[in-house]
Amino acid sequence: MKNAPFIPLFSALLADSPLGSFTLTVSEKGLREVLFGEKTLSLAPVANPAAAKILENGIKQLSEYLAGQRQDFNIPIDWECLRPFQRKALEATYAIPFGEVRTYGQVAAAIGAPKAPRAVGRAQATNPMPIIIPCHRVIGGDGSLHGYGGKNGLKTKAWLLKLEGHDPARWKPE
Repeated sequence: MKNAPFIPLFSALLADSPLGSFTLTVSEKGLREVLFGEKTLSLAPVANPAAAKILENGIKQLSEYLAGQRQDFNIPIDWECLRPFQRKALEATYAIPFGEVRTYGQVAAAIGAPKAPRAVGRAQATNPMPIIIPCHRVIGGDGSLHGYGGKNGLKTKAWLLKLEGHDPARWKPE
């Protein structure tokens, strides 16, 4: 089996937001992960100009979004880090407009896998770039909020949906 090529990754920290701190990790191609909290391993000055620009824009745009000053992200995403089905599901999720929601079944249908809403749910649960790829905009077929892997789980999902104009009182966590 052939070894995967080494892909240099770079990280930066958004230290103060309404949801706490975030660590963003990028390659030269784009965003690879958004982590709730601090990842202290590779936070160092970024010598790669392409990666530094992506990190700078990512931190700025995420900060603006969490402050209610931004609705869309235009950060390049390194889609190559995702498995094929997960990539399809998350690309469809990325296309959900600000302020709108879709069900797991609707996302499954949109990617040509109408019988796979649970697999879509798994792709959402393993989304390495929450908020930027807005898995919080995907809800249950019954209109309820289902799991959220970010810090504080469904409370954070409800907070993000409220930020986008939804009334979280209408959802009952599963």
